[in-house]
Amino acid sequence: MSARPPHRGQSSEAVLAGVISAVVGFSSSFAVVLAGLTAVGASPAEAGSGVAILCLTMGLGCVLFSWRFRMPVTMAWSTPGAALLATTAAPEGGFATAVGAFVLTGVLILLTGLFRPLAVLVSRIPPAIASAMLAGVLLPLCVAPFLSLAQTPLVIGPLVLTWLVLLRLAPRWAVPGALAAAVVVMGFSGTFGTLDVASLQPRLTWTAPEFSWDVAVAIALPLYVVTMTSQNIPGVTVLASFGYPAPMRSALVYTGAATSLGAPVGGHAINLAAISAALAAGPEAGPDPARRWLAGVTCGLVYLLLGPLSPAVAAASDAAPAGLLAAVAGLALIATFASSAGTALSSETTRVPAAVTFLVAASGVVVAGVGAAFWALIAGLVVDRVIKGHRPGE
Repeated sequence: MSARPPHRGQSSEAVLAGVISAVVGFSSSFAVVLAGLTAVGASPAEAGSGVAILCLTMGLGCVLFSWRFRMPVTMAWSTPGAALLATTAAPEGGFATAVGAFVLTGVLILLTGLFRPLAVLVSRIPPAIASAMLAGVLLPLCVAPFLSLAQTPLVIGPLVLTWLVLLRLAPRWAVPGALAAAVVVMGFSGTFGTLDVASLQPRLTWTAPEFSWDVAVAIALPLYVVTMTSQNIPGVTVLASFGYPAPMRSALVYTGAATSLGAPVGGHAINLAAISAALAAGPEAGPDPARRWLAGVTCGLVYLLLGPLSPAVAAASDAAPAGLLAAVAGLALIATFASSAGTALSSETTRVPAAVTFLVAASGVVVAGVGAAFWALIAGLVVDRVIKGHRPGE
């Protein structure tokens, strides 16, 4: 009898942790996903459909994997991947060719789970160079809130102020708080009165994928690399830090297949959760690690509930004052930028290659129709190899 109350308490803590994980994960980065999909040519309806299918596939993955393996396996959309898309010019063939690139990204992730040599190849990319590429991609997005603040202080000011206050008092809720401030600004600006009720209905929009080598190199390959190095690999590390052996192979097969199948309705990529994974796998989910799998299941169920709301979220975002949601996205990515930049420049032996990677990625240069993220990765690897080639014993 005495063991039952703690058991119930453990379950309630795990459920609450799962709810927080999903709500924070969604609210702190959905603006980034919308910005990314819009940048590569998605209409508001297509972007809303993309967010919806991402919520459904990652929610289903959370439930299935947490239940099957009895550990808090949480999945998420690729926020770094969405940030990469947000700095990519719309492909020549429109959103259909971007969808084709998403399909290829999913195939690459799936193959990584099936064939160990591909996973080994990805793991050999120096972490400093991968982080530098991500930091360079994020820089323009992180600058956006402060540029908009100078241009429209009355619109952006409440977001930045709320974010700053919560960063001091409750850091986990800083970005959701900024989003709440954005909703208040939208209300005062009359945004919600302009919405068409028909655009708020839950629906999935089909886009037949088209394939292009240029777009595959410009979008699919960088999206795959940044999703693997910035999400999947750190996600495994987070779970391991709490004593859980992540089912890496099956997770890659599922997320790869789900990415490819979800691409025609707008989803860009899903993966193992990294930062938000700690909320479901850590002590916040209760003192007994064997019961924390409930947090993963709950997180997935909340994502499944959030999916149908995505079209309404996308429509409201499209009608918001200019720069408002971009500011939310930029504030959401500052912590990721700081972490990536710190990793990129922390080691003296890879500092110069990482700096070159960062600068090329931040430059936005486009060569032969291929964007800066790909060329940044190539430039960093070349500089790294040149420097190592001059070191005895390497």
